[in-house]
Amino acid sequence: MDSKTRAALRAQANTLDPIFQLGKGGINDNFIDQTNTALDARELIKIKILLDTSPVSPKEAAEDLSAKTGADVIQVIGGVIVLYRYNPELHEKKKTENKKSEQHHLKKAFTYASYKRGFRNEDENRYKSTFKTAKEHKDEKKRKSAAKRKSLNGK
Repeated sequence: MDSKTRAALRAQANTLDPIFQLGKGGINDNFIDQTNTALDARELIKIKILLDTSPVSPKEAAEDLSAKTGADVIQVIGGVIVLYRYNPELHEKKKTENKKSEQHHLKKAFTYASYKRGFRNEDENRYKSTFKTAKEHKDEKKRKSAAKRKSLNGK
């Protein structure tokens, strides 16, 4: 991981609250399972180490958790550890949501344009190719108004 990515993740983690506390129980299987679940759901997590009661130092705990969960250690400051593990499923969900949102906006724009052109109840897909660009539409309006003025002046 490069330094720019790490810095961006540190900035994101700045506003996060710690979701786990590591105390006198130390790092056990249950704690690792919970950390794995949290990393799957969030990618970026913050863990608080209780310095008075924890049997391991924060740096040791960070290295141990990193090795056991496959996460990257973003930073260790005082008694706080920030871990990151990329989850492709979360990014796929975002891509499909963005694609759906984009399709919705296109459909909405198309429906409005078809309404303006009078194709309210017609099959919209049939008329997709008949829409003109904004410039063509303006030019056509200018030609029609010029023809109308010319016919009024000619009478």
